[in-house]
Parts: sequence; C-alpha cells; structure tokens
Amino acid sequence: MDCVSPILDVVTRVWDCTAKHAVYIRDLQENMDSLRNAMQELKNAYQDVKGRVELEEQRQMRRTNEVGGWLDSVLAMELEVNEILEKGDQEIQKKCPGTCCPRNCRSSYKLGKKASKKLGAVTELRNQGRFGVVADRLPQAPVDERPMEKTVGLDLMFTEVCRCIQDEELGIIGLYGMGGAGKTTLMTKVNNEFIRASKIFEIAIWVVVSRPARVEKVQEVIRNKLDIPEDRWRNRTEDEKAVAIFNVLKAQRFVMLLDDVWERLHLQKVGVPSPNSQNKSKVILTTRSLDVCRDMEAQKSIKVECLTEEEAINLFKEKVGETTLNSHPDIPQLAETAAKECKGLPLALITIGRAMIGKSTPQEWERAILMLQTYLSKFSGMGDHVFPVLKFSYDNLPNDTIKTCFLYLAIFPEDHVISDQDLIFLWIGEGFLDEFVSIDDALNQGHHIIEHLKTVCLFEKGQFGGVKMHDVIRDMALWLDSEYRGNKNIILAEEVDTMEVHQVSKWKEAHRLHLSSTSSLEELTIPLSFPNLLTLIVGHLETLPSGFFHFMPVIKVLDLSNARITKLPTGIGKLVSLQYLNLSNTDLRELSAELATLKRLRYLLLESSLQIIFKEVISHLSMLRLFSFRIPYSFSEEEANYSRKDDKAIYLRKDNKALLEELEGLEHINWVSLPIVDALSFQKLLNSQKLLNAMRDLDLWNLEGISRLQLPRIKHLRSLNIYRCGELQDIKVNLENERGRREFVAGYIPNSIFYNLLSVNVRQLPKLLDLTWLIYIPSLERLIVQRCESMEEVIGDASGVPENLGIFSRLKILYLSFVPNLRSISRRALPFPSLETLIMRKCPNLRKLPLDSNSARNSLKTINGESEWWQGLQWEDETIQLTFTPYFHN
Repeated sequence: MDCVSPILDVVTRVWDCTAKHAVYIRDLQENMDSLRNAMQELKNAYQDVKGRVELEEQRQMRRTNEVGGWLDSVLAMELEVNEILEKGDQEIQKKCPGTCCPRNCRSSYKLGKKASKKLGAVTELRNQGRFGVVADRLPQAPVDERPMEKTVGLDLMFTEVCRCIQDEELGIIGLYGMGGAGKTTLMTKVNNEFIRASKIFEIAIWVVVSRPARVEKVQEVIRNKLDIPEDRWRNRTEDEKAVAIFNVLKAQRFVMLLDDVWERLHLQKVGVPSPNSQNKSKVILTTRSLDVCRDMEAQKSIKVECLTEEEAINLFKEKVGETTLNSHPDIPQLAETAAKECKGLPLALITIGRAMIGKSTPQEWERAILMLQTYLSKFSGMGDHVFPVLKFSYDNLPNDTIKTCFLYLAIFPEDHVISDQDLIFLWIGEGFLDEFVSIDDALNQGHHIIEHLKTVCLFEKGQFGGVKMHDVIRDMALWLDSEYRGNKNIILAEEVDTMEVHQVSKWKEAHRLHLSSTSSLEELTIPLSFPNLLTLIVGHLETLPSGFFHFMPVIKVLDLSNARITKLPTGIGKLVSLQYLNLSNTDLRELSAELATLKRLRYLLLESSLQIIFKEVISHLSMLRLFSFRIPYSFSEEEANYSRKDDKAIYLRKDNKALLEELEGLEHINWVSLPIVDALSFQKLLNSQKLLNAMRDLDLWNLEGISRLQLPRIKHLRSLNIYRCGELQDIKVNLENERGRREFVAGYIPNSIFYNLLSVNVRQLPKLLDLTWLIYIPSLERLIVQRCESMEEVIGDASGVPENLGIFSRLKILYLSFVPNLRSISRRALPFPSLETLIMRKCPNLRKLPLDSNSARNSLKTINGESEWWQGLQWEDETIQLTFTPYFHN
C-alpha cells in the first residue's frame, strides 16, 4: 500500500493537467466566440467615449490623459485580439476529417489558452472605460491674439505706449481720449504686435470693464484666464476669490489690459497685485476721462488724439476701397473733402467711408458732402453707430447742470473758440449756476465744469487758450438736442445774408439762436418775431435792422460781442426781461440812454471802443450785480479826446469818478472790473470800501502827479494793470488787515492780502524802480513788464523776507520787454516750481537769471529771447547752463 499511494498521486496530477489542457482544445471555438463578442462590446464603448471626446474637443476642451491612454489601449487591444481570432479561425479549419480533434493539439492548446487570457483582459479594459469626465479645459495661451483690422495713423502712439511698457518705473499706464478716437484699437495693436512678440510677460489678461465697474465680473474674467480650479472658486466670497487670484498672479509677470474704464476699479479688491518695478508687471487701461487715469493712479496718462488730416484721408480711402475711388477721376479729390469733414475722428471716418462704398458718380459724392456739412446726423450710420457711442460720454456726466452746460457750447459755429470766462458768464446769465449766490463761487464752479468736460474729452482746449468742441462732438450735441429736446433748445443760423426766407421764418421757434454774418440783416424783407427766444448771440454783423428788438418778449441773454455795430438800434429798451447784456468788442462809442429801462439787467459787460456812458443810466439798473468795462492797452490818446461834448455824458477814458459813484449806489453790485483813468477817480475808489470789495479787475491809467502808489487791500482782485503813469517811481502794498493789524503773508491763506491776484501787467512806467511789492502776492501766475526804462531790479532788497514766503511759487509766465537797464530779476535763485514760459526781449544788461539746478524742474516749457543775449548770460556752473539750454528759442 505504501508503494501504491505515490503512484496514484502522480496519476491524479497528470489527469488534472491533461483535463485542463483538453478544455482549451475542446472549447477553442467557444472561447473564440466569447473573445469576439467581448471585443465588439469594447469597440462599442470605444466609439461612445470617442464621440464624447470629439464633442468636448469641438468646445475647445482637451481629452484627459486617462481617457487618451484608454483609447490608445483599445486600439492596441483590437490589433492583438484580431490576430488571435484570425489564427483561431485558421486552427479550427484544420480539424481532422470526420472528427472534432485538431490536427495539432499543441497549437490549439496555445491559442485556446491565449484567447482565454485575452478575454479577461478585454473585459477588464471594458470596465475601465466608464468615465465621468472625458476632457479638461485647454490651457490658456499666455497672450490671446485679438481680432483687429489694419490700423492707420497709430504708429507714433503705438511706439510711445511700447516705450512706456518697457519703462520699469511705470506700473499703470492710462490711454484716454474721446469716444471713437481709437483707444481700444491702439491697445489691441499693443496686445497683438508688442506683448505677443516680445514675450516679456508670462500672461496677458484682457478685461472689458465698462460701467459699473463690478469687481465680481472682472474677477470671473481673470479666473477663466488663470484656470483656477472650480473647487477653489465655487461658493467663495469676493475676498476669497481675490486671494485666489492674488496667489496666482503674484508669482507671474503679468500685464492686465483694462478696456473701457469709466470709474475707478479697485485692483486690490479684484486681487491684482500692484504693478511695480519689482514684479515688473503692468496695468494698461483705456478710458474717456483723464480723471479716471488719475483715480486709477496711472503713472503715465497718454491722450489718444484724433488723426492728422493726412492720416484721416488715408484711413477714409482705405475704407472706401480702390474700386470706388477709381470709378471716376473726380472721386479721389471728393473723398479727401469728405474725410476732412470728420475732423480726424476714426469712428466717423470708418462709418462714413463704409457708407460711401459703391458710390461711383461725382454727383453722389457731392450730395453726401453737402449732407456732411449741413445734416451730419442724417448721414447713413451716424445716428445708428457713431452718435450713440459718443452719447455714452454725455450720459455719464455727473448731473444735469453739466449736461446743460455741455450742450450750450453747440450754439456756436464749428471750430469756434470762446474764452473760459466768456462762456462761464453766459452760463451765469442763463441761470445754469443760480445755486451759487456769489458770482465768484459760480465762476469757480464754471471753471470746474470746463475742466471736467475737458478731462472727459467733450471739450477741447483752443490753440491759444479757451475752449471749443470737436466738430463731430458738436454734431452729436445737436443730434441730442433734436432727438431729446425737440430741436427747440438751439437753432443755428450762419451766413444770415444768404439764408432763404423759409429758414428765417423758423427762428420764431427757437429758444436759443446764434446769428453770424459778414454783412447785415437789412436785406431781410419779412418781419422778425422771436416769441420764444431766451438767448440771442450775434457775431460779426455790421448792422441790425430798426426794430430788431421789438418782438423778443421773454429774452434773458443778449450777446452782441464781436458784432461790428457802431450803434444800437432803437428798441433795445423794450427788452424788459433782459438779464445779461454783452457789448464787448463792438465798435460802439456811446452807450444808449435807452438802456436805463432794463430794470432786470443783472450782468453788463462792456469793452473796447466804448467812450461814453450817459449819466444816470447805470444808476437806474437797480438789479445790476456785475459791471465789467475794460479799455484795450492799444487805445490812443486821441481816442480819449472824444470830440463830443455833453454835460450828461461820462467820458470813460478821461474821468470816471461819476461812474464810480453810480456803481457805489447800486444795492446788489458785487463784481466790478474797471479802468481808473485819473488821480481823482483813484481817490474815489480808495474812499469806497464797497467798491474795493467788488473790484475784480483794476486798470490804472494816467495817474498824473503820483510818484508813490500805496495799493489798498483789495481782497478779490484778480488782475492789476498799471499803464502810462509817467511819474510813478514806487509801489507799496497795505499790509494791514481789516482790523488795522499789520499782516505778513507767509503762506497761501485764502483771506490774505491779494490772495486772488493772478496777473500783474505794468507798461510805460519810465521812472518805476522795482516791483519788490510782488513778494506779497502769493498766487501770482503771470507778470508782464514793458517799457520801464529806469527799472534795474524786479525784486529789490528782500533780505528781511523769510524764504518760506514762496516768492513767485505759482508764477507760470514771466515776460520782460524793453527794460534796457534791468540787471536782476531776483538777488537770489528762486525755485519757480510752476514756471512754464520765460520771455526776455530787449533787456541787454540782464546778464544773469535767478535759476539754479532746482529751478522749474518739472514745469518749464520755453525760454524766449535774442540769441546774443542768451549767449552772453553768466551761469553759476556749466551744469545749470546745460540744463536750461534745450528750452531756449529765439
């Protein structure tokens, strides 16, 4: 028995092994079928997963590595399975005839075993193919190229912006300008051509901010660009999202491109690290307002100007296209004329250029140009595409007062420039600033409004000062007036003598009317009636017809400044509702006694040729608040000797003591600008505290017999001009305050002596020795000295004056002319922190300027004088000379 057991054990094992091998051979067909079915199921799952992946990839997603590997494994598995199935089918076909036994048991065994194992692998791979997520978001490109048409006229601006980006000291850069000027186009060009090409930033993020500047909206755009995971974002607070953004951006050199910013966006609340020279990151923003650049703390603000005339023509022709331009020989020249009407505004050029595509006859172009010149709002695309874009700037003005003041400037013709003060006085006369009791406060508010309208690019600075409107902005304002105010606020009538009768008849509908002509209204044969007229502004008319003022029952503002009239037509006294009258810069010699009936008149402005006001005219204007009369410096002595002799007349250029008395008697007068033309009149002024308090602009003429002038305390004085006082040698100021105490000004205290005095002009004072008294004028901005032959110093001995007095600290313009003996402006160098313009003419003995290396460091723009004078100047050292030489022009 002991020998049998081992034998049986061996036999059993052999039998088991043989039985298993026999199964692989016996069930080969079944295994092959099972493998084929399992592979088909795997292929079906493959197609499902592949379909899902392709759909996600169409959505700019990227298949996950796991899914990609699985799909590759299925394809590899299919090749392996197909090979097994092909060999298995061949082996089955090789069975012995009439039996189920294979010819080659060893081969069948191997195939059966391999099929059985592969079946398990296929089943496992099929189980692995159940995916919840098949694709992830594609990683963001560092800089996204943005769609952009070919640009015209941006090369210089593009170069400047790129230079600023490369300046490591500039972290935040602002691009500002009027709507449609090309700010977004410029920033797109910077993004596509500089930021992408230079690769100096690891990531660039473009955000359209718009209004309101919502932190959450900006954060979402940044998060999408940074690929912040969903689990770090969903259901998080604004502060937590800011931290998530900050932690990503602080480790990268980024550039944030913020487009269309209307108000301050708090970058810290968004999570954007402050760009600086250490992290070398940047924030670039576009806005319509310089104030927004300041609020965003931009270290550099660049105004995006309209195109030059040549650039505008090139852009316009590009949009029109060569086919249209070549359709007739006259069209290229007509296209240039049409382009000029857009005044360089890219948005208008593009819109109008596209509208002219296909216009192939000169007649079509001529009709289009006429429409551009007269009814721009009716031109195709302007009311739909251009004006609504510009209107956003208007809609975002802070209040209705500023909106009204903006629209008001459109009453003037194209390219008309008006001084800030003249415009503000009109606003005051209209009642736009009635919330201010004081004229000074209203004037300050007016300056604030003008500055605001400049910063948002709705007003422009004139070439020589003053303000104007861009022509397309003006047309937008007229469109607003027509669309939203029924076209009754402003009606413009230019070249009156060429207007048709039916046009003149429309004047009766106007509330505000501007008339301009080089001729007169005398040729009009229809009666003029203005039942609704509140404002009439007349420019350059030579005459006004008799009875012109008879039918203006509600008029409040009459501005005849710049009209070339020599007398007022009868009937002006019928304007009983009139509150504002401007007769400046006319050829009037006499002020009609009929004006005495204007009992509601509050503002009266006179200037230039006027020589006579009849007595008791001013005293009858019981509501008068403002009286301004100025004599031009150029008037001759002959003009003062007016030939007419009348006991009832006040001769303004010889003796205006009687005028001062009438002004003093007015209850409401609180603003006076007036020349004092003789010593008696000056004494009258000195004896009237009321007139001194009201004086704003004072001209002193021909003060005969006065060698020493003691200037009284004139708290609100803005400008002082002293002319033709042949005996005057010395000028002093009264340093006593209103309580009789001596006051030494050592700062910019608003109530200090002459704090409001901004301009001093002295001319033809041949014996005047110096102007040392100016050290007590803390706010002086402009000083003009001409033909003062005896003057050797501007500022004489000021040794007892402390340095913190700030002499000339606000001076912007210093103009010295025909001062032949002048040797010194100041005995010590002055900082001149505000000085912009220094002009020296015919001052041959001035060999040294009061300048050192710290003078006018950030303000100076130009030094003007003769080349010989400049070359002969003496300097403390060569460095100072080299510092100021680039500013010199002869």
